[in-house]
Amino acid sequence: MSRLLTKDRALGSVLMLAAASVASILLLIIGFLVRESWPALSHDPLAFFSASGWYPMEGRFGLLPMLWASLLISAGAIALAAPLGLMNAIALRFVLPSRLAGGYRALLALLAGIPSVVIGLWGLVSLVPVIALWQPPGAGLLTATLVLSLMILPTVALTSSAALQSVPSELLRGASALGLSRWGMILGVALPAARQGIIGGMLLAMARAVGETLVVLMLAGNVVQMPSGLFEPVRTLTANIALEMAYAMDLHRSALFVSGLMLVALVTVMAMLASRLRRAPFDAE
Repeated sequence: MSRLLTKDRALGSVLMLAAASVASILLLIIGFLVRESWPALSHDPLAFFSASGWYPMEGRFGLLPMLWASLLISAGAIALAAPLGLMNAIALRFVLPSRLAGGYRALLALLAGIPSVVIGLWGLVSLVPVIALWQPPGAGLLTATLVLSLMILPTVALTSSAALQSVPSELLRGASALGLSRWGMILGVALPAARQGIIGGMLLAMARAVGETLVVLMLAGNVVQMPSGLFEPVRTLTANIALEMAYAMDLHRSALFVSGLMLVALVTVMAMLASRLRRAPFDAE
């Protein structure tokens, strides 16, 4: 018994060390971003929320147009991916036969694993020319939103399916015993019981959309301006960092780290919301 207890304590120590290592790495990354951002933040922090634009040669580093572009593209992507992903999750859990559902789940996992540069290349070659025929130049807010929604759709579908799979079977059998139809059981019992897990998965998918770089770099048009229409070219925070970090110096370089710090703050808020919503996924009111 004492030997077993010693092994349990050793395993607990190893797991605690692993958790502490991950937390330490995260804190080090945030500390690094704050340190590198400090020259620009201490210079004029309110200037970053100016809509005047991004003109590094003139010492103007307005991030507001790119912040709005990042939020609009991410919100549009999740608005498209959420209902489609939820319908896929319902089909996986309640409609498709188990063997077919397993194969379809594997296809969704494969889609989730396709590199973003490949999806961006497909959008650049296939989707941009089609939209350009309708409304040039083709690369813009709408194009990036559509392709990004395709990227995050498997995440929404798989997390929602997992939430529905975890709904207690006793709850579903009770609903069936009360005479509810299958769709009445799905809409009235299963979805409300799994709502926290579903919403949490959607928030995590939106966090992924906020942090995506290559798709928006290839498809958004990369013009720093306040979004004024679906077809207008825009630039996101992630694309701005990728485009300019290679040659940025001094305050310009520090301002790019402020962009990174802003992205970390956005993703942190979404992750915290997702965590709170996923704490009690099967509480019923």
